[in-house]
Amino acid sequence: MTPFRAAISAGLVMLMAAPALADEKTEAYVQENANNVLASLNAPDVTPEERREQFQLYMEEFSNLDAVAKFVIGKYARQFSEDELERYIQTFRTYALAVYEFYFNEYKGQAVQVTGSVDRNARDSIVDTQILRADGETLTVRWRVLLRGGEYQVVDIALNADGNLIWLAIEQQAQFLSILDQNQGSSDALIAKIEGMTADLVAQREE
Repeated sequence: MTPFRAAISAGLVMLMAAPALADEKTEAYVQENANNVLASLNAPDVTPEERREQFQLYMEEFSNLDAVAKFVIGKYARQFSEDELERYIQTFRTYALAVYEFYFNEYKGQAVQVTGSVDRNARDSIVDTQILRADGETLTVRWRVLLRGGEYQVVDIALNADGNLIWLAIEQQAQFLSILDQNQGSSDALIAKIEGMTADLVAQREE
C-alpha cells in the first residue's frame, strides 16, 4: 500500500471510529448521572424534603433547564421583558422538576441501563435507557444530550406515558405556545397555567 493510500485508509478509520467514541462518552455520562438522580430519590436517613432537594440539585446539574425553558416558548423568549422571562424561567424550573420527580419516583433506587444511542451530529445525541423496577417491569427513557463548551447537558427527556414515548420539551412547547397565542403572548397567563399544572402534580404525588 502506498503511503498516500495508507494515510487515506487511516483517516477513514478515524472518521468511522469517531461516532462510536462519542457515543461511549455520552452513554457513560447518562449512565452515571441518571443513576445518581434515581439514587437520590431513595437516599436513606434523610427527610422527604432533604431527599427532594438532593434530587433537584442532581437534575439541575444534569440538565439545562434554562435552555429548555426558552426553547419551549420559542419566539416569545425574545418578546418577554427581562423581568417576565426571569419569572417564567423560575416557574418553569419548578414545574419541570416536579414532572421529573413525578415520573421517576416510581422507579427510585433502581438501576439505569443504557441500551443504545444515536448521534444526530457531532454534538447532539440520543441515548436510550431502561430503568428496571423491583417487580421486573421497565420504564423506557430516552435522553437528548448536547455537547456545549466541552460539557454534556440533557436538553430533553422522552418518557413512557400510557405506552407512548413523549418528549417532554416538545410536548410542553406545543402546549405553552398554544396558551401564549390564545392570550396575546401574556406571560402572566402562561405562568398562572404552569403554576396550576405544578400544583396538580404535587397533589398527585402526595396522594
